[in-house]
Amino acid sequence: MLLRLAYLGVTNAFALLRLLPMSDRDKDTEILALRHQITVLERQLGDARPRFSPNDRAFLTALLHRIPVDALRRLRLPVRPETVLRWHQDFMKRRHAIRSRPRRPGRPRTVRSILLLTLRLARENPTWGYHRIHGELLVLGIKIAASTVRQILKDTGIDPAPQHTTTTWSAFLRSQADALPACDFFETSTLSGTRLYVLAVIEHASRRIRILGATAHPTASWVTQAARNLVMDLEDAGRHVRLPIRDHDGKFPALFDAVLADSGIEVVLSGVRIPRMNAIMERRLRSCRRELLDRTLIWNRPHLLHALREYEKYYNTHRPHQGIANARPLRTPPPAVTDQAALTRLDIRQRQRLGGILNEYHPAA
Repeated sequence: MLLRLAYLGVTNAFALLRLLPMSDRDKDTEILALRHQITVLERQLGDARPRFSPNDRAFLTALLHRIPVDALRRLRLPVRPETVLRWHQDFMKRRHAIRSRPRRPGRPRTVRSILLLTLRLARENPTWGYHRIHGELLVLGIKIAASTVRQILKDTGIDPAPQHTTTTWSAFLRSQADALPACDFFETSTLSGTRLYVLAVIEHASRRIRILGATAHPTASWVTQAARNLVMDLEDAGRHVRLPIRDHDGKFPALFDAVLADSGIEVVLSGVRIPRMNAIMERRLRSCRRELLDRTLIWNRPHLLHALREYEKYYNTHRPHQGIANARPLRTPPPAVTDQAALTRLDIRQRQRLGGILNEYHPAA
């Protein structure tokens, strides 16, 4: 199109030079001849209308757009004056749109250091999905959209959600989260085959977990003492609990509920074979198994308690949780890094727990 327009401009420039040595009489004669030719062409076309290419429109517009409308009406043109003006308006709109178009369309590119850090987190933690990696980046103070993390992983051939799960919350749990802890037993086995039972509690509002203990024989006295320890821990922390949730497991004796009732805590029993009534606890136990127990060989009870205590610290002080907007139970999220110079020179250090089973990431001091 540009080549055609340049050609028309050059040819008409030479035609203009040809008119310079001509007298006014010769010019008037040529104008009358051109008008008569236009009349003959219109008579031959009949109802059909002449078609103009974009180059023809641009050239006619450049010649005629400065002439007033009244003067245009007196000219013998194959189109109406309003059409010439409309061509000029369309041309100016396209020109403005081209000049206003951003040089680099779309969102700004992700800083290379953030991209490399995202891929590093995915490589060192194969079970993390893009939501988990997004939460870890927010913990480090790097503000980035979860969709951007997903696109980075997808572009490099990494599954954005290797362990993708969804959890449905009931209205009761949402409305009573501040006063609702949940407790449950889960079991694991040592290398010698000894079965150990662990009693754990999670607070719905903050997602803080408490490991109350582990034993091979969950007797009534042991479970009751664990209940007393729980009450004292909640009082020391200033937590006001009213409705703890537990299932119908026979390892909970009647004295367990009595100890809690003495402190003004009324136990709520979940329905039989309805795990969604205690969904937060079930999800937490699954995370513990996937992130810790399935990757650890337990030697004995002290080894199990040591691993669980380390996981409790990791879970409460570092691990982000989607249910509370990727916050941490015992630590508030750091402010987002807004300095572009700092984003281009990220220095993130790895801190390992339990020999690298759990990885924490912190900016260098």
